[in-house]
Amino acid sequence: MQTTIEAPKRSTSREVDFLPLQGTDYVEFYVGNAKQAAHFYKTAFGFQSLAYAGPETGMKDKVSYVIRQHKLTFVLTTPLRSENAIADHIYKHGDGVKFLALKVEDATSAWEETTKRGGKSFMEPVTLTDDSGEVVMSGIHTYGATIHLFIERRNYNGVFMPGFRKWESTYNPPEAGLQYVDHCVGNVGWNQMNPWVKFYEDVMGFRNILTFDDKDISTEYSALMSKVMSNGNGFVKFPINEPAEGKKKSQVEEYLDFYDGEGVQHCAIATKDIVATVRDLQSRGVEFLKIPASYYETVLDRVGKIDEDLEPLQELGILIDKDEEGYLLQIFSRPIEDRPTLFFEIIQRKGAKSFGKGNFKALFEALEREQDLRGNL
Repeated sequence: MQTTIEAPKRSTSREVDFLPLQGTDYVEFYVGNAKQAAHFYKTAFGFQSLAYAGPETGMKDKVSYVIRQHKLTFVLTTPLRSENAIADHIYKHGDGVKFLALKVEDATSAWEETTKRGGKSFMEPVTLTDDSGEVVMSGIHTYGATIHLFIERRNYNGVFMPGFRKWESTYNPPEAGLQYVDHCVGNVGWNQMNPWVKFYEDVMGFRNILTFDDKDISTEYSALMSKVMSNGNGFVKFPINEPAEGKKKSQVEEYLDFYDGEGVQHCAIATKDIVATVRDLQSRGVEFLKIPASYYETVLDRVGKIDEDLEPLQELGILIDKDEEGYLLQIFSRPIEDRPTLFFEIIQRKGAKSFGKGNFKALFEALEREQDLRGNL
């Protein structure tokens, strides 16, 4: 199978986008201790305090801290009691992404259009109000326990949404240059990639813009397959990975074992200056995968001329790839929890629309080294 790249199709007068998305509204994580997690993300990644909800705001069974950096918003949520669906989720999966919230103009229409096309409802449209206006939200199930929420906030000018109050803190480390969610990657089980591709096509009107088979993404020991799904305007992209047969256990299999099911593998976050951002993140204690020096001996032969000096890229372990539109720079963190599950990608696009196919071998060998150290390869 050949790797294929297609541009998102533009709507015509006869083909209307039934689910127009304005981008990622926020990513919500279920975590064991939201107060500590918020402190970690502020310290390590440069987020700022934004909003809080808990018993003091009328939310009795959980607490949520909202943090923001430019257009990137994370919500960190913890249960307050053991007999709680959130507590059950954390016990099974560990800390991880629960909600990928998408900004829409009309959350009611988004729910109606997706559920009538086969989407399983998670939340019928509900309107939340306070003195700052109203937020309408709805949602559907996707792979594993992951949920897509549709958030309509055109009539709201409050700090985050009703039920939250402004969270002011005297501790606000400087930001690190993180801009917005570029894409979020889901890991699904054996032979489940194509059914979820069909889900995104049929239920959400996405298109498969990029396909990688097990020849594209493989090493001596392991392999996986991946398809990238994009909405019509390209604002929201969800690559979907599944394991492929190999001599040893792939990173997707390791994830599925330790997450105990399908879920979000990583979030890719855009930056305008990856060298400055990664250098800053490393100084704050964020750990990234190590790339062998041999990678940099031939990388410019493959990608051609770039604006950046190669030396700092090699020093930091930043990978380089190109497509017909330009090139990109990317780097992957080590897992941010003790379970080898969720991690982050930092990406800077210099015109490229692709996802770093030329880096797969170096990346996967780095991941395998980590797996081997854990005894999971």
